[in-house]
Amino acid sequence: MFNFGWGEIVLIGIVALIAIGPKELPTVLRSVGQMMAKVRRMAAEFQGQFQEALREAEIADLKKQAEDLTTSVKEKVTDFTQIDPLSDTKKQIESAFDAPSATAADHQPDAAPVTPVQTAEALPPAEPSVDLARIDVPLPEPLPPPTSADFLPKDDIKTAEAAMPPADKKAGGSA
Repeated sequence: MFNFGWGEIVLIGIVALIAIGPKELPTVLRSVGQMMAKVRRMAAEFQGQFQEALREAEIADLKKQAEDLTTSVKEKVTDFTQIDPLSDTKKQIESAFDAPSATAADHQPDAAPVTPVQTAEALPPAEPSVDLARIDVPLPEPLPPPTSADFLPKDDIKTAEAAMPPADKKAGGSA
């Protein structure tokens, strides 16, 4: 509230001790403390009343907005049984089919002339392509069919591998 430093407080204390005297100083300090507490309570009460008034004004505004919204909805639709989305959709579909259909000529630009598309016979012969040698790449070997050992928990894999016959290298198994 008041920005007093330590030096200023000591100076005020010395002046109060000299002016009031050591006998009455504790009672004066007590009464000053009580007055400061009353001032703080009054300031807090005023601040609380001010905030409450602001909240009430805000609530009144929100209430008014809600009432305006309710009245606008009631004006637009008085009865929800009058709303039939199927009939509205049916009317829109019928109006789309009743409208005159547009042709491709309606959407052509007026300034640019249309050139016909050339067919393969009308194009000049292309240069013969370079005959690439056929690349012979072997296909990968197929995977072996799944066995019941493929679906065992991790603990049983080692015991299942020990019980299995040695795998064929061509079949993709491990040796």
